[in-house]
Amino acid sequence: MEEIMLAFHKTRCAFLERWIQFMTNAPKRSWRMKKAILANTISIALLCAPFWGQQASAPQANAQNPELEQHIRELEDRVIALEGKIRTMESEKAAAAQPQPAQSTAQPESGTAAQTTVPSPATTVPSPQIANETQAGLANAAGQLPVYGGSSAAAKALNPDISVIGDFIGAAGGNTAPPLATLQPFPSMEMHESEIGLQAIIDPYARGDFFISFGEQGVNLEEGYITFTALPAGLIAKAGKMRSAFGKVNTLHNHVLPWVDRPLVTTNLVGGEDGIDDAGFSLQRILPAPKGIFLEATGQVFRGDSDDVFAAQQRSDVSTVEHLRGYRDITESTNVDIGVSYARGHNNGNVTLPGDFITQLYGVDATVRWKPLRRSIYHSFVGRSEFIWSQRQQFPREQRAFGMYASGDYQFGRRWFAGGRFDWSERSQFDNLTDKGAAATLTYWPSEFSQLRGEYRFTRYAENRDGNELLMQLIFSLGAHGAHPF
Repeated sequence: MEEIMLAFHKTRCAFLERWIQFMTNAPKRSWRMKKAILANTISIALLCAPFWGQQASAPQANAQNPELEQHIRELEDRVIALEGKIRTMESEKAAAAQPQPAQSTAQPESGTAAQTTVPSPATTVPSPQIANETQAGLANAAGQLPVYGGSSAAAKALNPDISVIGDFIGAAGGNTAPPLATLQPFPSMEMHESEIGLQAIIDPYARGDFFISFGEQGVNLEEGYITFTALPAGLIAKAGKMRSAFGKVNTLHNHVLPWVDRPLVTTNLVGGEDGIDDAGFSLQRILPAPKGIFLEATGQVFRGDSDDVFAAQQRSDVSTVEHLRGYRDITESTNVDIGVSYARGHNNGNVTLPGDFITQLYGVDATVRWKPLRRSIYHSFVGRSEFIWSQRQQFPREQRAFGMYASGDYQFGRRWFAGGRFDWSERSQFDNLTDKGAAATLTYWPSEFSQLRGEYRFTRYAENRDGNELLMQLIFSLGAHGAHPF
């Protein structure tokens, strides 16, 4: 009887060995089939366990059959290894599975479809490349076919954030600008600007930002630069074409302004809508400061061509901009932001022959913000003001001009804002001519992606001409547009 039991155990163990070899030597089988085979293997091994236990309880039989004991130990090790393989394959399957946007055809779940058919010797064996592609495709989520060329998270990872912002302006009323005035009226209707933004993190050390402006006058690269954020000594560097850090309004794009137009001082002394916007590089660093004060210094060097402000006559005629900013929280709801700026560059001196004419700009800006965080969350106030002095060398004498503006914008509802602005500015090339103005705005924000603004603008030119205009602006945004400087 004992010999019969030993023969029975040997037969079962031999069958289990052949079953394991069949499973491990089938690389082309699907994950579902492999999982079923491995489960059956472990079940058979467990079935053998009671008989092995009975055999192990007979010390005389174990002593007489050391080969059978060795087989049992080896098979136990194989079962443990196969259980590890199951866990590994399950984790790899979960990590490799990605959601597919397209609908995929599910494989049949019937018992006949799940059965495995061993191919006959006459079956053509696919090449290793085709086998690997087939195995990779079957390694996707169970019952799904791979989708090639579709949009997926992996495909979008290398694409930048793309946004489009439209700025439509309509105007009514009368405004006949004098010949020497820098401020020009808007036409009755125009697509003032369409800005395309391309922004992305390049690597852990840098990011890229491009803003391309499409207007009725043509296409313009408004800004395009790379920012290095992981330099030693806490420095942040930029290189490319960018708006300079002179003051507050010069750093802002049109769609970020709280008004339809720009203040008179910006138009008369700092180049208007484009302002100091040139190719160059910038260095920025946070400076040590007393507790509760944020202090930041910025230094920039540009090529020296910025609309009517700077004009380089030769390669060495670069322009420079320096800005020092201080910020402090007064209360939980109120903060103050103060900055001083300086810019220097060459100009053409209003003569045809090149000369060493210099323009220098000095500026002071101040911003006060109030926004309660715990109550009245739909009420806020922002007050802004800038004072700018210009010293421009030109023929026949140096021009010293001054200008300023002061504005306030109050949020009185969830989507409603009202504001006002006062303007006073001399002209950079004619310091004896002074323009004055005022504006009142009402803005409605349907959402974060659109806003509708109305503005009444009054302008009194130095030539004793008045302009009264009603401006309407519609701004809308598509896509992910990154935040602008605070």
